[in-house]
Amino acid sequence: MTRTRTRVSAPDQACVAAVDLARAAAEELARPGAPGDHLGHEAEGDRIVTHYFACLDRAYRSWRWAVTVTRASRAKKVTVSECVLLPGPGALLAPEWLPWSERLRPGDLGVGDLLPTSEDDDRLVPGYTETDDDVEHQMVFEYGLGRARVLSAIGRERAARRWHSGEHGPHTPIAHAAPAQCSTCGFYWLLAGELRLSFGVCTNEYAPDDGKVVAADHGCGAHSEAAVMPPAVEQATPILDDLGFDLIEEEAGSVDETATEEFGHS
Repeated sequence: MTRTRTRVSAPDQACVAAVDLARAAAEELARPGAPGDHLGHEAEGDRIVTHYFACLDRAYRSWRWAVTVTRASRAKKVTVSECVLLPGPGALLAPEWLPWSERLRPGDLGVGDLLPTSEDDDRLVPGYTETDDDVEHQMVFEYGLGRARVLSAIGRERAARRWHSGEHGPHTPIAHAAPAQCSTCGFYWLLAGELRLSFGVCTNEYAPDDGKVVAADHGCGAHSEAAVMPPAVEQATPILDDLGFDLIEEEAGSVDETATEEFGHS
């Protein structure tokens, strides 16, 4: 068994010698003097050679100008085929492009924006069809009857993990300093379905989590059973005795009334 060898053609000498032609093409796209030193050449095929020049633009450090020259068969004149700016080793590159659905982050949706959900979204499963049976409306709403899709087990698990590890979960400073957990608070309103086992909604208008989903083991200082501060003691009105009186002996002054020394005034 013999290996198949691919023939590597030698660089065309006429194309290799066309350094000045390649530099002129690079200067036409950039500006005169922008392409720097000649970094070498590379054979791309029969009578096709690419010349590389350093890029002196400070905004494109480690990039290089690549100018491909070629000539037709049996022709002596070399012409420019392509001229581009390519990143070299260590060049600063933009991050890999991602579709908008993968770049989207929580909170990016604004007023009037639409966020379409794909047909194969694993967070959702098909809902039940509309029924004509006499079923209580709360049960219809609870099990998603009439809705095209409802939350799947994967969607519930992701939401529970996200909520429990977020700022309304048990691993926050306010929860650690709370007197008790939300599950024992009178303002804790349980969710419906399977999530009611671990989550509810805070209904205390004075709590920082009012109207938000909180974990059962979350907590804050606005717990309904927090210690009640004793009322402030009112100061009693002072009683004045205006019927009796005390005799106070007059004390002698600091000036001797019998002295004849003048005090400097008449």
